[in-house]
Formats: sequence, structure tokens, C-alpha cells
Amino acid sequence: MTEFTFTEQKDTRSGFGQGLLELGRNNPKVVALCADLTGSLKMEAFEKEFPDRFLQTGIAEANMIGIAAGLATGGHIPFTGTFANFSTGRVYDQIRQSVAYSEKNVKICASHAGLTLGEDGATHQILEDIGMMKMLPHMVVINPCDFNQTRAATLAVAKHHGPVYLRFGRPKVPVFTPAEQEFIIGQAILMNEGTDVSIFATGHLVWEAIQAAILLQKQGISAEIINIHTIKPLDKAAVLRSIAKTGCAVTAEEHMMNGGLGDSIAQLLALEHPAPVEMVAVYDKFGESGTPAQLMDKYGLNASSIVDKTLKVIQRKKKS
Repeated sequence: MTEFTFTEQKDTRSGFGQGLLELGRNNPKVVALCADLTGSLKMEAFEKEFPDRFLQTGIAEANMIGIAAGLATGGHIPFTGTFANFSTGRVYDQIRQSVAYSEKNVKICASHAGLTLGEDGATHQILEDIGMMKMLPHMVVINPCDFNQTRAATLAVAKHHGPVYLRFGRPKVPVFTPAEQEFIIGQAILMNEGTDVSIFATGHLVWEAIQAAILLQKQGISAEIINIHTIKPLDKAAVLRSIAKTGCAVTAEEHMMNGGLGDSIAQLLALEHPAPVEMVAVYDKFGESGTPAQLMDKYGLNASSIVDKTLKVIQRKKKS
């Protein structure tokens, strides 16, 4: 079992803020827009250092997306910032019509995604955003796992020409990936080799998958852990290569089961390599108010649930 340790915890939104500041210093085409949540998105440093390249649109998210599309037409690389609920659900029509349809070079950056938004409750805890964004033609969907990977992803999306949805979160989580890493859009990362089950995880659930693998090892089960930081385009080769070895899969994500990573994996396997799949996700429910840890436990988005699903899918594999 590959050993992963951490010495600190940081929020992934701060990784975005750090990456955005570095982009500002290195790429004069990068501009930033925010819908009255500069502090929450960790965009203050960019605003302070590059005030002429920062636009505060106020609580007018649809207008922010329209302005970003116009800036992209003019050759800029706009990064928009607000909560994930407002970045997608509130402005879906503007993204579809003004960004995705014409392949505008707009980077839609969304914090406070999923249940770990916490106490603000169901109205803000969007669990459908990955599904909405991945259904849009031309849209790239990225969901990094920690501070370092979010910083690296922010740098990478500026080099990609076309619309991107970059999703990250509010709480402090373990920092366990390399500080200076290369982020390759669409290329999954093998975290641990295994032979009995493939666990495909994204975002905050990558760390939980690693903890689950440790627990499974004590039961004599060898789990392969793959970090799917890019949900679209999905690294199909990595998924199929792993399944050919293990014969079954568990997916883990802080998102609705419908439309999320699990859906993408199941669709691929149904078409190209049928195999049993179990999913750790939210099952057709809205969130509620609570601490991030309370909510992740209540909705079963943790290492324990990944272990349970693994034991179930291995039994299904034996029967098939």
C-alpha cells in the first residue's frame, strides 16, 4: 500500500487563489471577475495586485458570465468566481448560450461545492453541478482533491483554450499531493496499485478512498485507487486498464449519484467493459445544515462507506 501523509490542512479554494495570483503575475491576458464573494473565493490577492484586471460584478452572476464571454472574445482569459450553486444552477442558460455553445475561453471557477459548504444548508449545497456542466458540449470539468492539486489545476486551465468548469471546496482538508506537480487535463492519477477492486474517486473523496484502502488491506483486500480529477474528458484508458485487472469498481464523489462521476464510469463500462459498479454519492436527496464532517458522515461520503461498497461489489463480482 502506497503511504500518503500530510503535515497540514488547507482549503482547496485557497489553492485556487494562489494559482490565480501566479497566473496574474505570469500572464497579462488573465482577468478575474467575482460576484460579491472575493474573500470567499480567495481572490483578494489578485484584486490587490491587479486592480485593473479585476472586475467586481456584484450579485449579478448572469451578467458576470456575459461579461466574461465578451472579454474572451476580446482575447482575454477570464476567470469567474462565486459559489458553485451560483456558478452553475443560477446561470446555466448564460453558460450554455454564451460560453459553451461558441466555445468561449472562459474559466468558471466555483467554490463551496457539495455538502462541505456546511452550515449554509441545502439552498447553497449544490450536488448537481458536475452533471449540469459535463452535459454541455465543449465543457471541461475538473474537481481537484487538495490545495496543491487545485493550484496546479488553476495554472493548467489557463493554458487550455475553451470553456472549463473548475470545482473546489470550503473546508480545510489534508494536503497530500506534491507541491510542484504537473496537472494534465484528462489524465487520471494512479494513487495506489491493487488487484481486487478499482476505486475511482474525485475531489474530497480521494483522501477518503486512500483511508478506505488502508482499512481494506487489513481485511486482505487489495484496492487500486485512481484520482479522477478530470471528470470530463474522462480518462477512459485508465479506467478500462484498471477494470481489466480488478474486474469491479467503486466510485466516490461529493455529488449526486445521478449525473456525477459514477454515472460516467458506469456508462463507459456498460459500453466497453461490463463489470459490477457500486457508487458512494448522495442518493437523490438535498443537503441540510451541519458541519462538513457531520454531513459527510450522515450522507455516507467517507472511508467507511467506501469499504462497505467495496465488500458489496466484490461479492457481486464473485457471483457474476
